[in-house]
Amino acid sequence: MAYDKENIFAKIIRGEIPCDKVYEDKYTLAFKDINPARPVHILVIPKGAYVSMDDFSAKASPEEQAAFIQAIGKVARDAGVSETGYRIIGNTGEEGHQEVMHLHVHVLGGAPAGPMVKRVEKL
Repeated sequence: MAYDKENIFAKIIRGEIPCDKVYEDKYTLAFKDINPARPVHILVIPKGAYVSMDDFSAKASPEEQAAFIQAIGKVARDAGVSETGYRIIGNTGEEGHQEVMHLHVHVLGGAPAGPMVKRVEKL
């Protein structure tokens, strides 16, 4: 899938759409989700044009990859959820229910997360 430079996260990175920023460095941006699912719900995105984790892991520089992982940990610590626990969710593609085709992970905490996924019967 080709990267769409007009997706909402690309516009946020360019400053065309505001966000409630909680962290930024040369390679990453983190901001509060506008429709939070938990008391802490922060999106962490790379600033580069990557559609998915597969795309990112194949094409991003080692520096970009390290910065992305470090940003996730820093965001969790700064939000105060690293001690009590949090969930990181990254959705990829249609079956993974990815809504914005720009790599992003959700950092969720501040309340119990519930079961990992809803179990389905074997087909």
